[in-house]
Amino acid sequence: MPDLGLLLDVDGPIASPVTRSIAIPSIADDLVTLVGAGVPVAFITGRSDAFIRQQVVTPLLARGLADALQKPGARMFGVFEKGGSWAAITPAGMADVTVDETVAPSADLSEDIRVLVEQRFADTMFFDATKRAMISVEQNRDVEASVYLRAQTHFDAHAFDVLVDRGIGVYHRDRVAPDANGNVTFRLDSTIISTDIESVVLDKDRGAQRALEYFGALGELPRRWRSVGDSRSDYKMADFLHDAGFHAAHVDVRPSDGVLEKPYPVITEHGAVHDEAGAIFLRHWVRELDLA
Repeated sequence: MPDLGLLLDVDGPIASPVTRSIAIPSIADDLVTLVGAGVPVAFITGRSDAFIRQQVVTPLLARGLADALQKPGARMFGVFEKGGSWAAITPAGMADVTVDETVAPSADLSEDIRVLVEQRFADTMFFDATKRAMISVEQNRDVEASVYLRAQTHFDAHAFDVLVDRGIGVYHRDRVAPDANGNVTFRLDSTIISTDIESVVLDKDRGAQRALEYFGALGELPRRWRSVGDSRSDYKMADFLHDAGFHAAHVDVRPSDGVLEKPYPVITEHGAVHDEAGAIFLRHWVRELDLA
């Protein structure tokens, strides 16, 4: 088996942030090729299992994933909502999803945010009803990025106040409001297309750990791993790998946010960004492993 494992963020390196789908066909083809060759591949994403099933797993099945996953050593896994839920990906598609109910927001809080969006921000964003372990509000696809980002600033402020009014300890960037016991249990995490309201225990390192536990139960783990993402939180995947003693490197497909200094290599794809950079990365490894 190749001495390589992949931990992949989805929005950016795999799915286009514009179409929010796999827009470059070689990405799907190369993922199927790598899995079939025995490279363990995990999607570590803030997206819901429903999104990954529809926008990632279904297109991969159409490109031959079922056959690839029946080959010896083939392993694929999905960690959703930054570790709040997870599922194996099998030749039949996505297996049953496990949800960590201990980190999920209350139904009342979710409803408050849904009403806030629908009453005040529906022209620029929508409430993602597919989430199980966090709350997500996403940019409407017909809204210009600059318009959305202006509205997002106002939404984030209102959402922060909703949590404070409910007595929930929360932080967002430079604002912190502990609860009555001095604790902060939720955060607002804003990206270029969404705001997530999530437990502070959720993050990409938690997702990475979940994926390696799954892969390790099925067979020997590679020593060499690559993580790929488009935000600073995605570095946490490589942080976990490095701290666990693996040979890790991270591919930053949106380095304009600032490339972080890390004790492991950080790779950029020579000016390519988002899924274009993701496609270059995957094709490199197909060729490097002589699978083309």
